[in-house]
Amino acid sequence: MITRFLGLITFTILILISACNLDSNNDRIDFSQVAISGDLQKWHKVTLTFPGFNTAEKANPNPFTDYRLDVTFTHADKSYTVPGYYAADGDAAETSSDRGNKWRVNFLPDEVGEWNYKASFRQGKWIAVADETEARESVAFDGVTGSFTITPSHKTAPDFRSQGLLKYVDKHYLQFAETGEYFLKGGTNSPENFLAYYEFDNTPASHKYQPHSQDWHSGDPTWQGDKGKNIIGALNYLSSKKMNVVYFLTMNVRGDGDDVFPWIAKNKRDRFDCSKLAQWEIVFSHMDRLGLMLHVVTQEIENDKLLDKGELGKQRKLYYRELIARFAHHPALIWNLGEENTNTDAQRQDFATYFRQHDPYHHPIFVHTNIDERDKVYNPLLGFPNFEGTSLQLAKMQETHPETLKWRDRSSNADRPWIVNLDEFGPAGRGVKSDKDSPNHDKERKEALWGNLMAGGGGIEWYFGYYSKHHDLNSEDWRDRDRLWDITYYALEFFHNYLPFWEMSPNDTLVTDNNAYVLAKVGEVYAIYLKKGHSTKLEVPAGNYTVQWYNPRQGGELQQGSVKSIAGAGFKSIGNPPQDKNQDWAVLVKRDG
Repeated sequence: MITRFLGLITFTILILISACNLDSNNDRIDFSQVAISGDLQKWHKVTLTFPGFNTAEKANPNPFTDYRLDVTFTHADKSYTVPGYYAADGDAAETSSDRGNKWRVNFLPDEVGEWNYKASFRQGKWIAVADETEARESVAFDGVTGSFTITPSHKTAPDFRSQGLLKYVDKHYLQFAETGEYFLKGGTNSPENFLAYYEFDNTPASHKYQPHSQDWHSGDPTWQGDKGKNIIGALNYLSSKKMNVVYFLTMNVRGDGDDVFPWIAKNKRDRFDCSKLAQWEIVFSHMDRLGLMLHVVTQEIENDKLLDKGELGKQRKLYYRELIARFAHHPALIWNLGEENTNTDAQRQDFATYFRQHDPYHHPIFVHTNIDERDKVYNPLLGFPNFEGTSLQLAKMQETHPETLKWRDRSSNADRPWIVNLDEFGPAGRGVKSDKDSPNHDKERKEALWGNLMAGGGGIEWYFGYYSKHHDLNSEDWRDRDRLWDITYYALEFFHNYLPFWEMSPNDTLVTDNNAYVLAKVGEVYAIYLKKGHSTKLEVPAGNYTVQWYNPRQGGELQQGSVKSIAGAGFKSIGNPPQDKNQDWAVLVKRDG
């Protein structure tokens, strides 16, 4: 009995030693053997995997707080310092491993040719979020250098890797670095807990997306055999409707869903779940291929004081750094500081500054507000250099046009033009209804969608009210709003096919119809949106102009109305629409010749 007891003690001690000292075999590791993976093409993810210390998610020293990996990439006169992360066994999405000796960095190259790299790997208590790192202990592969060669991308649209980094360029629209095209968003704001998917490791099974199993295609990604087919299929469906953005929370602990978190447990906020985050990355990479922007919402109102009591302290910095290290390489991504955010002005500015300083690609930064706190939140951010735009929540969709105009004008006057996005409108129980309850989405189309775009806004995401069968927390089937996606695309198609919208400004005073919206490049091209149809007069300078009509309910080609052209100067009638004169129409007026 005593022998068995002593044996048990010895075995327990050995386990504890193993758990706390997993790096005991480090003397047999060749730290210079860096694995470089990826397509090695411009705008494609390049991954460097370093063999480092054997450790684990629960080990001490803590691999997430007490080590810091940064890799500096240089090409000609360009240099990017990119944060890295602990990757367990390097294949955690497939193995669900919580331990290993792999450390990783993801890089987004923006030039062809040779790139050089140099790794910095340091150890010290909470060094991961320390400002000064060089004085700390140099360990393992610190100082390792190397190079690789990047060739042009072979991808085509809608794959974002063919278009390049989506950047803020001091305008009211984001622009792709490779193609120079400007971006208007249209997509889904619901479910906000999109990542609460039952086949992600260590995740409450809030979503299965079973109706979208039919939308997964052979050759699409999965993990651990057949896992992931439904969520990948859901994204395939949304892309097939030509939408281009998905809104999701990366942390909603104590929030409405309380089912999304990046850590090994909700209350273990200094240790991340390597396999879960690697599975997120599989989904996010597929979004790149489909042309779906990542709208990364970092917190919500119920938990914006959860980390460091709302301050930019160690826990929050660590959370932000892990998001940046793992996901900032995606070419089309925006950081949202919080949904219905109630942090202080100083805290919001601190959060935005941390993202700007540590995200090497300077992805745009936004924040979402409560319906009655837009002035309170946004006014102190006007002109702030590390902030790029609104994530509007409105009480009523009729507020869309005036609020978009308001923040477009205020940000311009502050010498930092914002992208003014509409991401939610009330009443909260209604949101945007299903096709069954609102087949043509007339009010949403007229007031919200065209209201934002015709005011020079950056686009819209649709929030599903909680009275709906598929609502903001339980939505399983995006086909429930199939017609909505079509109507959204018709608007985006008109803007992209016919307008240099990035050169145009809203000016509703150019028409005599008080219910009409106007976007104009005066003397060159005008877009008119007639909410109630019929006709109006447009003020133009001297010249000859063609008049063509576009059906926002059905899309399609431009059509001829009762007036094909106008000439002269002053207020000129544009005539009547081709048919359905009581319905809404968009009108394109262009200088002839």
